Amino acid sequence: MNNYELIPRIVENKNWITILFIVTIGVVTIAKAGFENRFNDFVNLLFNNKYLKIYKDPSNLMSWFTILLFFVQLISFAFFLQLVLASWGYTTKTNWVSFIQIITFLSFFVLSKYLIEKIIATSFNAESFVEQFNLFKVSYRTYIGLFLLPVNLVLYYTNFVNDNIIFTVLGIILIINSVTYLLSLRNYQNLLFNKLFYFILYICALEIAPYFFMYYYISNR
Repeated sequence: MNNYELIPRIVENKNWITILFIVTIGVVTIAKAGFENRFNDFVNLLFNNKYLKIYKDPSNLMSWFTILLFFVQLISFAFFLQLVLASWGYTTKTNWVSFIQIITFLSFFVLSKYLIEKIIATSFNAESFVEQFNLFKVSYRTYIGLFLLPVNLVLYYTNFVNDNIIFTVLGIILIINSVTYLLSLRNYQNLLFNKLFYFILYICALEIAPYFFMYYYISNR
């Protein structure tokens, strides 16, 4: 008599990814339709600074346009990290639990960093500088989020993820971030000289240390 062992077949639900991409593209469409002129200036951010000159007021940091594209930025970065971790064997690209963990961690990291910046800025009477600097950073990082959205689509649906692609994309992100800081030094040099001690503290405590500790934590896990 033959003995049969029943093995449960686990099928991961992949529909959530398609729905997520549709919702994200829908948010971009809403931002473009509701803020057409601003969106057109924003997509040219990498080629000129017209957008930063027009929307340099700190109040724009909490505008609906910024909030909508910040949502796109979080989704893009979170799913790209999911693809990277899946490529390195830590999870699968269709694991929705991992995605929730990643996006929760990113949201907590960004919001905590923002609140700490506000506290330090208030302590050093540098609120105006911090708001302008944050708006500058958010604009470019949101631009990177838009850049990552089609990249994520291609990498997911073509199964064409390897270390060369990952490090190329990470290199582009690093270059854009480096250019962002160089531009910020040029655009805000007068404010920086007035708040030089604060800026050094800001760079060490809030721009280098958090990413170092995050890398240390992930690498040890």
